[in-house]
Amino acid sequence: MLMETCVYVGPIQRIRKNISISSSGSRLRTSEQGVLIGRQGRESSRRLCLCTLRLEMGEPRGIFCSAQGCVGDVIIEQRLVESKEPASHVPLACSAQYCAFPVDGNVLCLWNTKDPSYQPLTLQGHHEPITAVAFGNTVSPLLICSASQDYVIMWSLDECRQKVLQGLSPRGVIMGTLLGQVLCLRLSPDDRTVAVCAGNKILMLDIESRSILAELEGHQGHVTAAEFCPWQTHIIISVSEDRSFKVWDHHVGSLIYNSPVLTAFPLLSLLIDAKSRQLVTGCANGQLWIFSLVEGHHYRCVTRVSLKKKKESQRPCTHGLEKGEEVEASLPILGLAPCDLSAIVSAPCVWGLSSETTSCLWIGSSAGLFIFNLANFELEAVLHYRDFRSLSIHVAGSCAVMSKANDDKAICLLTSLFGRKIVMLEIRVAALVRSQQGHDAGRHLSVLPRTCVGPTSPLCFTTAKESKTPPAPQRQSAGRSTVKDQPLVFHTKVRSSGYASAPHITMFSPKANTRKRGDHSSRRRDGPRCKEYPLESSPPTKLYKQRVLAHGPAAAHCVQYSAGDGQWLACGLANHLLLVFRADLSGTPTVFSGHDGAVSTVCWSHDSRWLLSASQDGTLRLWSLRRAELALCVGKDVFSKPVRSAQFYYVDTFVLLSSGPELQLLKYHIDTCKDEIQRYKQKSRCKRVFRLPTTGRTEITSLSAVNDFYSYLVLTAGRNRTLEVFDLNAGRSAAMTVEVHSRPVHQICQNKGSSFTTQQHEAYNLFATTASGDGIKLWDLRTLRCERRFEGHPNHGYPCGIAFSPCGRYVASGAEDRHAYMYDLGSSTFSHRLAGHKDTVTSVAFSPAAPQRACPETQEEASFGRDFSVLLREGRLPIAGLSHPGRQAAAVRSGRLTAGRRPRRGARRHQDSRPSPPHTAAHARQCPPLLQGSPLLQERSWHPVLLHRMWAS
Repeated sequence: MLMETCVYVGPIQRIRKNISISSSGSRLRTSEQGVLIGRQGRESSRRLCLCTLRLEMGEPRGIFCSAQGCVGDVIIEQRLVESKEPASHVPLACSAQYCAFPVDGNVLCLWNTKDPSYQPLTLQGHHEPITAVAFGNTVSPLLICSASQDYVIMWSLDECRQKVLQGLSPRGVIMGTLLGQVLCLRLSPDDRTVAVCAGNKILMLDIESRSILAELEGHQGHVTAAEFCPWQTHIIISVSEDRSFKVWDHHVGSLIYNSPVLTAFPLLSLLIDAKSRQLVTGCANGQLWIFSLVEGHHYRCVTRVSLKKKKESQRPCTHGLEKGEEVEASLPILGLAPCDLSAIVSAPCVWGLSSETTSCLWIGSSAGLFIFNLANFELEAVLHYRDFRSLSIHVAGSCAVMSKANDDKAICLLTSLFGRKIVMLEIRVAALVRSQQGHDAGRHLSVLPRTCVGPTSPLCFTTAKESKTPPAPQRQSAGRSTVKDQPLVFHTKVRSSGYASAPHITMFSPKANTRKRGDHSSRRRDGPRCKEYPLESSPPTKLYKQRVLAHGPAAAHCVQYSAGDGQWLACGLANHLLLVFRADLSGTPTVFSGHDGAVSTVCWSHDSRWLLSASQDGTLRLWSLRRAELALCVGKDVFSKPVRSAQFYYVDTFVLLSSGPELQLLKYHIDTCKDEIQRYKQKSRCKRVFRLPTTGRTEITSLSAVNDFYSYLVLTAGRNRTLEVFDLNAGRSAAMTVEVHSRPVHQICQNKGSSFTTQQHEAYNLFATTASGDGIKLWDLRTLRCERRFEGHPNHGYPCGIAFSPCGRYVASGAEDRHAYMYDLGSSTFSHRLAGHKDTVTSVAFSPAAPQRACPETQEEASFGRDFSVLLREGRLPIAGLSHPGRQAAAVRSGRLTAGRRPRRGARRHQDSRPSPPHTAAHARQCPPLLQGSPLLQERSWHPVLLHRMWAS
C-alpha cells in the first residue's frame, strides 16, 4: 500500500512524505530519500510519521526529519538531518538552549533543544567547510564561534534570530582570516577572548578589538582541544596529536607546564572539572587520563582508566542484540562533558562525600555513551547505540553531550561514521542510571545496632560459672574452736625462701618484663589529659621522632595504638617478638616473647589491659600489659587452619578470628590471681561458642569488626575477591559483593573513630579495602557501593596497611617507595607524602588519644617499615607506621633523614644517654634488667639503644 500526501507545517517549510508500511507493521521504510527506522513494537511503529523535510531557505538544502516517537524509557530521538556532504567527523557543539553543527560543509545549522517546534536556524558566511564550532559561556548575549580555513566568525544568536524574523540574512563578525586548519575553538569564561587552535599553535584573539593577544607555540602536532581553567582564567590547557598536554599563561604568553608523552595514540578530548579540580583527557584508543590541578600537586597523575576494560567489567546490556553480534571494539573518546547526578546517586553526607561534591562526566565514544564517576573511577551507566534498534546511528563519528544541573534530561548530538546523518537524542539520565544499578545490597545494614540481641543469638552466650566446691569441714576441738587454721607462711608472696627467683625447672616462663610500681604510677599521673579529639585536625606533615627497633633481616608486620587511652604502641615483628612502646616512643619497650613464628596480627582490648597476638605458628596468645606476661595461649589443636586475623569483639566480650574459610567466635576467661606459688598453673580458659563458614567456603584473607561499642556486623574478605558481611545477631551472612578488587583484599579497615571523638552516625558505616596493585577503595556499608578510590601510592607486590584517622577525614597508607601517603576523603589523590623510612612501609596507625602533653597543640603519626624503624610524625593527627628490615638504620642528620650504619661522633650530643648495646658476654651486665637472661640478647635481634630524633620544623 502506497500513500502520498502533502502537509504544511509552517510558512517557509513544505513537507512531502512517501511512506510505505510493510505488512508486518514492525518497520517503516521511506522512499529513496528516506531513512530506515525500526520501532520496538507493532503499535508504536504504526503511529510513527516519518517525514522528509525540505528546507526552502536558499541554496543549501538539508533533509530534516522530526521523530517524536519514543525509543524507550531511556532515549528519545528528537531530530534527524541528512547532509549532502559526509558527516563522519564534522564538529558539534551543545549549549543549554541550542545544538550546532555544519550542514553541507559550510552552512552552520542550530537546533533549539528546549522547544523542537522552533524552526532550525541556518547561518551562512563560510566558503570552506566548517572545522570547529564553540558556544560562549554567558547567557545574554549568547555567542557562537565557527571556524574554517578561510574565516573565524563570531555570531550573536539574539541578533541572528532578530534578522531572521525581519526577513534579513544574519551576519557575523569576522575575527580572523586564513589562520589555517582550526580543529578547536574555546571562549573564555567572560566571553572576551577566544582561543583558536590552528595547526600546532594556539591564537588568543580579543573579541572586542579582533586582534591577536598572544600566540602560544610549543606543540609538535595539531592541537585537538583546549580549555580555560574556571578558577584561574589566565590559565589555558591544551592537548595535541603529539600525545601530551601543556599548561599556558595566555596573559603573558608563557608555558607553565609541559607533560611527558602519555600514550601512543593522539589525545582527542579535554575536560576540566571545577568540583574536583582535575584535568581529564581521552585518547584515540579509549584511555582516560586524570590529573590533579590542585595547587602544590604539580599536575600529578591521579589515575589512568581503560574504557574498554571498564566496559567489559560492566554488566552487559544485550536486549536487542542478535546472536553472534558484537559491539564496536574500538572506543575512541570523542567528547567529554560534565554530568550532574546529585539527584540520582546518593552518597554518604560525611566529610566531603556528599553528592554535591561527587563529580561525574559524560564520555562520548563511537560505540556508545558512558557516565564516569570521578570519585571511584567506575562507570555509573553505559548506553550502547546498538542496543536500540530504532536509532538512526549505531556507530558515531562525532559526539557532543550537554546536561544541565538538577535536570533529568541530557541532549546528545551524534554524526554517523559511515554516512551523512546527524541526530539529536534526548536521554533520561535517571532512567538510564537506575536501570543499570543493582539493588542496594546493604540498605538494611548499619554498624550501629537497630534491634536488641535475639534470644538465639551467639552474642547471648555466657560461660557457665564454675561451681566452687566448698572446703571439707575439719574437726576442731572445743578448746581451739576460736583459732583458725593458717598456713606456715602468712603471705602469698614468699620473699625469704627463694620462691620468687627463677625456677630450676621450666614449669613456666620467667617474668622478664616486671615494671616498678613507681614508674607505673608516675606515668599514670603524668599521662595525657582525656580531652576531646579535634575533628578539624590537619594531617601530619613533619617527622617528630624516630626509633630503630632492631638490626637484622627481620620484618615488622603490624602496629596498633592502644584503643582505650592511646598511651601504648604495639608492633609485631618477623623475629617472633612483640614489642610495646609508650606512645611518645620514650623509655624501654616491653618485650613479649613466646611465638614460634612471625607475629602477623596485634590487637588491643578496649580497656587497654590486654594485648592479643596471632602468629604464623598457628597459635593465638593473649598478654597482660600490666604484668607483662602471657595470660592465655590457644594452640594449634583448636584451629584446623592457621589464624590469619584476630581481634577483640563486642567490647572485649569475645575474641573474633578467621581460620581458613570459617569465622569463629571465642569466649574467654582470664584468671587475674596473683598467687606466685601456683603461677605455673593455667587457670585462664577459652571456648569456641560459634563458627560460621563463608559463602563458597573460600579462605578469609581479612576481617574487621567494631569493638569500641556494641555492633553485630563483621566484615570479611575472601580469597576469591569477594566481600561478605555477617550479622552475628542473626548468625548468618547478611550481604555479599563480588569482584571487590582485581586481587584478593589483604586488609579491611573500618572508620571506628576513638573514645576521644564523636563522629556523625553515618560516618561509622564507611570502611576501606586495599589490595596489592589495585589501590584503596572507600565503601558505604549501607549500599555496599564503592564511593571513592584512592590511587597514587605504589603498592604492587607487598601488602601495605591502611588506617583511618580518629576524626574520620583521612586515610593513611603504606607504600613500596619508602613513604607513607595521606589521603583526604574528599579527594582521590594523596594530600601528603611522608618520607623517613628506608624500605617499604608496611603498616600505619593513628593514635586515638587527645594531643600529647609534650606538644599540647599537635599530635603524632607513627609509621613502621621494612627498615625496622618506627617514625613518629608531628601534626594535628597522630599516626604510627611500620616498615620492613633494611641493611642500614635510619638516622636524622641536619634536619633531614639519611642512612648510616651508626651515628657519627659529632652527633653524640643528639644520641640517647644510655650505654651502647652489649654484643659480648662481658657487656651483658650493662644491658637493662629487662633483657638480662632473655633469649633476645643471644639472638642479637634487638638493639637496646633506640635512635630517636626530632624533625626540624
